[in-house]
Amino acid sequence: MKRGPPLLILAAASLACTRAGPPPLDPAVVATVNGEAIPRVELERELDLAFEAPESTSTPTPEQLLALKRTVLQGLIDRQLLLQDARARGISVPPEVVQRAVVRWKAEFPGERFGEALAQGGLTEPDLVRRTAAQLTVEKLVDSVVYERVAVTEDELQGYLDAHASEFQEPEQVHAAQIVVKELEEAKRLRDELHRGARFTDLAREHSLSADARLGGDLSWFPKGVMPPEFDNVAFSLQPGQVSDVVTSEYGFHLFKVIERRPAHRKELAQVRHEVERLLLRTKREKAQAAYLQGLRERAAIRLNEPVLARVSGPRVSPAGRLAEEARP
Repeated sequence: MKRGPPLLILAAASLACTRAGPPPLDPAVVATVNGEAIPRVELERELDLAFEAPESTSTPTPEQLLALKRTVLQGLIDRQLLLQDARARGISVPPEVVQRAVVRWKAEFPGERFGEALAQGGLTEPDLVRRTAAQLTVEKLVDSVVYERVAVTEDELQGYLDAHASEFQEPEQVHAAQIVVKELEEAKRLRDELHRGARFTDLAREHSLSADARLGGDLSWFPKGVMPPEFDNVAFSLQPGQVSDVVTSEYGFHLFKVIERRPAHRKELAQVRHEVERLLLRTKREKAQAAYLQGLRERAAIRLNEPVLARVSGPRVSPAGRLAEEARP
């Protein structure tokens, strides 16, 4: 009676099979995301788009190229993760919406320029439609799932204003008016009339050569540095209601009257609410999107085809088409 192989040999063989790991990926595939392939040609196309700046005239070093390839590949992986998540949630964009977006891009490249732009970016029109659908789907997912949960509170708005007070300082300003004439003697005569009680606005409308004469010489509010230095020196030395002596400039002879003064102060929240809210909302959305993507990565089965990634050549130095760049999700 023949004996079978020893149990120890069977166990070793079984262990060897277990350690062998998954089969190698197709050489035309640079990575898989939850079993879905990212073709090598897609990475090569994206590398060309990522290196399209006109000032890029030199070939990157091997270290720079490897870093660039990994960065671009990570972008493709992230896009795939988001598209898979959108599909799982039943989020999609109607074909007519995609087509309208494509038509808008076509309108920017009339005649043969549209086909030339596609060719320059290494795209066909079906490629453009597919990429546009992907872009719009990702945007819809992020808007409806990620950004929907992001909001800015009153405490956060006020806290940012308090922490960045120097960024919201309003400089000292004056509200002034002027009269401009060509002759010194006329300027002196008008100054004497003002001292006798004439209305500054009336004299400005009647005699001033400046465009603001129709407004009674009103220069509105201005801080230091907006007007010529000789204007600032006078306007910021007067108190409300005071009229200056004659001031000479290349434009002629001036008389200034300060109507109001406003000291330097920090802007109130009501004045900067929209600006601060936009800033905080953008920052919070970026963080929320990064955290959401990180969660998708941690739950995903991602395989990189390192031998293929190493063989991917560098991007072309010549810039790719703007249309291809705009159609990138």
